[in-house]
Amino acid sequence: MYHQIADMPAKGTPYRGLCVPAKKFRQQMTWLKRLGYRGLSMQDLLPYLEGTKQGKVFGITFDDGYVNVHDNALPVLQELGFTATTYFVAGHPGGHNHWDIEKGIPHSPLMNERQIRHWAEAGQEIGSHTLDHVHLTRLPAAEALRQIEVSKQLLEAAFGVSVTAFCYPYGDESQAVREMTRKAGYTNATLTVKGLALKEDDLLGLPRVTVSGNIGLISFLIKCLTQKEHRRRVKKGRY
Repeated sequence: MYHQIADMPAKGTPYRGLCVPAKKFRQQMTWLKRLGYRGLSMQDLLPYLEGTKQGKVFGITFDDGYVNVHDNALPVLQELGFTATTYFVAGHPGGHNHWDIEKGIPHSPLMNERQIRHWAEAGQEIGSHTLDHVHLTRLPAAEALRQIEVSKQLLEAAFGVSVTAFCYPYGDESQAVREMTRKAGYTNATLTVKGLALKEDDLLGLPRVTVSGNIGLISFLIKCLTQKEHRRRVKKGRY
């Protein structure tokens, strides 16, 4: 799970680890390919999660849809032949991460429609992160459903693609919210719960491995390629 592919802000900046330097991202992806792994979007990963395909694969996701993902991550993905999913905040193309203001996280621009279209034309997947990056469980049911459904409809209408991947903002979800996601027509949805996705997981409640900007290469590979994250998930009872 990535957010921004950019230099980390100054020490003391809230959530500075959400920024992974471009050089480090390239190194991470390059080493995974050297080890025989292929990075996939959620759409491409789904058959492996369902058990109909097997192989050395891993999913790549980016939350929010930052310009720096388009500028810094996309060239790496294309060079290595990887695909990835970006979860876009559908109501704010060309905007910024206004939802982070109260946390003190610096503003960062979001992809505009031209950049989102280029992302899709480059073979990458468009996913939804609601209309407004909201806490879904804090909303009335009708508004939560609107955030889930209309974001999908807007993205599909604007970019001419099928949007089947969803990400719960803040990892805030419930069984009722998962059912809304299912009803809206998504085939998969991701959480902020840390862990490796398993075949037995609910496809609308998939965990992810969090990648922070200050992680070293060896630690990154251990997180992604060993059972460390799975053991942590089991210990915390995150099923």
